[in-house]
Amino acid sequence: MKEKLSYLSETLIGSEIVKLGGDIREKIRLGEKIYNFTVGDFDPKIFPIPKALEDLIVEAYRMHFTNYPASEGNLDLRQSISAFLKEREGLDYSPKEIMVANGGRPLIYSLFRAIADKGDKIIYAVPSWNNNHYTHFVGGEHVIVETTIENNFMPTAKDVKPHIKGATLICLCSPQNPTGTTIAEKDLEEICEMILEENAARGENEKKLYLMYDQMYWHLTYGETKHYNPVSLKPEMKSYTIYIDAISKVFAATGVRVGWAFGPAEIMSKINAILSHIGAWAPMAEQKATALFLLKTKEIDEYLHGFKKEIGERLYRIHEGFQRLKKEGFNVDAVAPQAAIYLTVKIDLVGKKTADGRLLQSQADVTSYILDEAKLAIVPFSAFGASKNSPWYRLSVGTCHKEDIGSMFQQLREAMERLK
Repeated sequence: MKEKLSYLSETLIGSEIVKLGGDIREKIRLGEKIYNFTVGDFDPKIFPIPKALEDLIVEAYRMHFTNYPASEGNLDLRQSISAFLKEREGLDYSPKEIMVANGGRPLIYSLFRAIADKGDKIIYAVPSWNNNHYTHFVGGEHVIVETTIENNFMPTAKDVKPHIKGATLICLCSPQNPTGTTIAEKDLEEICEMILEENAARGENEKKLYLMYDQMYWHLTYGETKHYNPVSLKPEMKSYTIYIDAISKVFAATGVRVGWAFGPAEIMSKINAILSHIGAWAPMAEQKATALFLLKTKEIDEYLHGFKKEIGERLYRIHEGFQRLKKEGFNVDAVAPQAAIYLTVKIDLVGKKTADGRLLQSQADVTSYILDEAKLAIVPFSAFGASKNSPWYRLSVGTCHKEDIGSMFQQLREAMERLK
């Protein structure tokens, strides 16, 4: 009989994105041309990190910054983050209210560990990135809010209100992974008001309700879209909000591994205690380089201007392509670009038959069909907790070559024309 391991390891669900990525790599290995829009990452040949940051990292290694950093993050980096937050968002956080780690993931994991016990209610919307897995890690009660296209796949106060009593943590992400949409000012303000009212009603010995606000993509907004944050809207939320942020997306630096959380000092100290046993620290040299880079306002502004222009161009061109297909009568759609590196697209082909008479019975069949026949790889919203029947997908442009967009749409059109 096979020996059982821990309950967590036996019940943890693997990443559907990783599984899909394996299928794509195998097709590429066999020589197929795949239009791969699955990865929430950047091709460094298309989107390199800022030259100033790169030079500072190289120089930091040459200066032999290769020892352990401070467990909470080096003081010079936390001071720079404090200044960066003040300059860019008008948020006033001291170094003791800031915690550094090697990206956002260990900070999110440690936050869940610091706040939630087994059985605690954790509220999160779907589709959303990994909240289901982190809730499973701590044995929390999954309180899932299903979002819809009508609200740009973002939760509203009305959605959250029925679940707020007794909850420990609400998870919000804006701009949102996977949707590339943002939460409306009114909705965020109303959710904050509910949190404040709920906490005011709780007794001294009761746990408070906290908000995790993941704003990893907040610099990357397009057109008239504006980013809003809880504390700027409701200053009293500073006692209950923990932000997650990093250089990962804003500077195409996913592999550089410098992220930070900021919030109440007491919670930051608990996160530090947890991470001190895990050792998920951002590397010393990268911390030293980032500390200097975040103060270079001119270089950052110049980089963001060009970076956002290139990302935005890809998003708008692909959105326009889906709208053309929609006008031609194909059952597809796309949400206009708002933020991040993602486009929400719809491909609803369930019930159609392939040229050889095979029925597309499920959305999984549709996903396989567009990969096999259109050579288009995108991630279904079901991989982010949404219904398996959802016809919506995440399309990421971080590895997109602009010259491939036209041929990608030609392949997709031809594949859909072959269906009956």
